[in-house]
Amino acid sequence: MPSVSGLLEQRELAARRRVEELREEADRVQAELVVAEQDWKEWLIARSRVGEVLALGGDGAAAPDATEAVPDTGPQPETPVEAAKPKSVVPVWRVGLTWSALSVDYQRILRVLSDRGRLGQGPLTCQEMAVAFGIEAVPAKVETLRSKAKRLVARGWLTESAPGRFTLMPGVAGPGGGS
Repeated sequence: MPSVSGLLEQRELAARRRVEELREEADRVQAELVVAEQDWKEWLIARSRVGEVLALGGDGAAAPDATEAVPDTGPQPETPVEAAKPKSVVPVWRVGLTWSALSVDYQRILRVLSDRGRLGQGPLTCQEMAVAFGIEAVPAKVETLRSKAKRLVARGWLTESAPGRFTLMPGVAGPGGGS
């Protein structure tokens, strides 16, 4: 009959081997994660650069750096921009760029926020947007709206006055180019 001490030693040895195997696996996964994150960042940068180029309208002029302040020189002539296609990249907002540069989904977000601003109502949450659009306010749908709203914030169309509460960025023109 094996001793209790011997059995415990065998179990301890098996557990230690399992921990070492899992640590090796975790190290391998961590290394793969670093490579995948770098790849993802490179694609994100590439898509951002292409979006900037497309937002220029092919005129070759450099877009202002997002960290630089764009001087307000008063009313600007409206730059004609073709209507965006569904699933298109959200261009960085600039003076003269109208909502028609955005896909219909993004225009709906801007329209509901514009209506709230006109009525003197405050910021809107993504759950409230879902209700306003007649969409069931389930987490998946709300997160889709949140993703789009955050993208509009990142591109200068919206501002997030408090976490999860969105309003139009001051100066963003309405559907026809007016404020």
